[in-house]
Amino acid sequence: MNLAEAIIHKNVEKHAIKAAIGFKKKEAAWKELSWKKFSEIIYKTANALKGAGVQENDKVAIYSDNSSEWMIFDLAAMSIGAITVPIYSTNNAEQAEYIIKDSDSKVILVGNQAQYDACLELLQKEDNQLQTIIVAKKAVWIKKEFSSFYLEDFIAKSSLKLEICKKEDEDVATLIYTSGTTGTPKGVMLTHGNFIKAFDAHFEFFKFKNFEEELSLAFLPLSHVFERSWSLLCLYGGARVYFLEDPKNIAKALEEVKPTMMCAVPRFFQKIYAGVLEKAEEGSSLKKKIFNWAREIGWQTAELKRNEQEIPFGLKIKETVAEMLVFSKIKERMGGRLWFLPCGGASLSPEVTKFFESVGIHVTVGYGLTETTATLTLFPLTHFEHGTSGKALPGVEIRIGQDDEIQARGNGIMKGYYNKPEETQKVFTEDGWFKTGDAGKIDEKGNLTITDRLKDLMKTSNGKYIAPQQIENLLTNNNFIQQIVLIAEARQFVSALIVPNFEFLQDFIKKNNIPFTNWTEVVKNEKVVHFYKEKIKELQSHLSDFEKVKKFTLMPAEFEINSGEITPTLKIKRNVVLKKYADVIEKMY
Repeated sequence: MNLAEAIIHKNVEKHAIKAAIGFKKKEAAWKELSWKKFSEIIYKTANALKGAGVQENDKVAIYSDNSSEWMIFDLAAMSIGAITVPIYSTNNAEQAEYIIKDSDSKVILVGNQAQYDACLELLQKEDNQLQTIIVAKKAVWIKKEFSSFYLEDFIAKSSLKLEICKKEDEDVATLIYTSGTTGTPKGVMLTHGNFIKAFDAHFEFFKFKNFEEELSLAFLPLSHVFERSWSLLCLYGGARVYFLEDPKNIAKALEEVKPTMMCAVPRFFQKIYAGVLEKAEEGSSLKKKIFNWAREIGWQTAELKRNEQEIPFGLKIKETVAEMLVFSKIKERMGGRLWFLPCGGASLSPEVTKFFESVGIHVTVGYGLTETTATLTLFPLTHFEHGTSGKALPGVEIRIGQDDEIQARGNGIMKGYYNKPEETQKVFTEDGWFKTGDAGKIDEKGNLTITDRLKDLMKTSNGKYIAPQQIENLLTNNNFIQQIVLIAEARQFVSALIVPNFEFLQDFIKKNNIPFTNWTEVVKNEKVVHFYKEKIKELQSHLSDFEKVKKFTLMPAEFEINSGEITPTLKIKRNVVLKKYADVIEKMY
């Protein structure tokens, strides 16, 4: 079945006037579209694409920030049997051009002026397939003589009726290009069946009650498989999805939208966790006692719920008091209604998941890749194990292969890499299992634990193996450390490049009367360096000696997406950083 049809038809039939999506333009209030109106705009867009010459299996790209238009264009393209090609809004012109050319995209939706200008330049080149540029916002200045249209004008005269193109499970729905942490991005071919079967597996796994009443806030990039799959899953299940255009406004949006569900990356949880602990630490001795008492009560309750055991009446009373005095305030900062938060992209420390569970917010840690339609394993609602990546979804099989590599097969595994048969062959075993490139282990209860990326495992000159992610997670859980890159490969000891959390460091230098000139000078200040030495010593006290960071350099600025140091999902491109700061690293040795 066509994924667009699976999402639209049943929801329009069941609740045509219920809200499907929400959006906000600049400072205006949040608005909603009903399922009936949402479907009509999708059909109008689909018919306009057909009118522009888009045929079945043609590629249609989206190069834009999150928006209602993004999702409408995606579903419209799939409705007519075209294949959607998402491009990260943060990609520069060169990166976008590579994807547009490699995918042979004919039509593209853009969101802002820079994206339009990049595509206009490409449109005027002779060696490209791009024929039409659609612009989501009228604030963008366009040259209409170069086959450029505002979306509103593009669909204005289109029909509201559409016969959705029939699709089989094996038909490609989208090409999602890997973010390229190592090497050239590859177009991952995911099918209509990959998505639909994965969605059905999630609903079988969680057995949600009244899912249609849930509200999800999409703030991670829709161009990434995680947010796109989650948002489509929510719509598939009849829940509302609100689209946040600027992720920097997440704190305000949480208070305004008050979502019940939302997917996020580990850094989101680490920042909240560190912020709450810092605030508790700064409070009076009475407030500290109340916080620690509430946390203990929350943990006791959470453990009983996790194991589906009855909560004694006395503990229920204490939980109510803890909720009133402490937990409700933490939840209010997140909108007050969040209870279910899928987390992916990297590992998350057990102390963080335990903290949120104590507060009454279930962080569903999962594991997967673009090539696996996001999810292979994840925490169930009960009987999960902190510190793991959960259990395999129905229809997914996991095994540990050579060099402890995690291998998988099942519903969500990609069809292959677009136009790259040799690359596709490399990532599959002879008996058809997908090789993830990650190392891990499976316990007797079926819980998967990620050891590390096989490519990231480091061997010191003393022959000791270092798994950097675990140590990096340990250190970035602290509110004074924003980003970190470990160095150990072929070295006699572990060192690190550390990006401070400048917000917290600002408070520290004020309290310690350290004059602020610029961050380059501040991170070299003796008091600041000594503070971080003591902080790191304390944080890694339980590690083996060979795993401990012996030397570090404080960086004066964050690693950036635009400079290619991190991916749009905030994963550090280790190879890029190591090469760029080679001189800084050598000085530590």
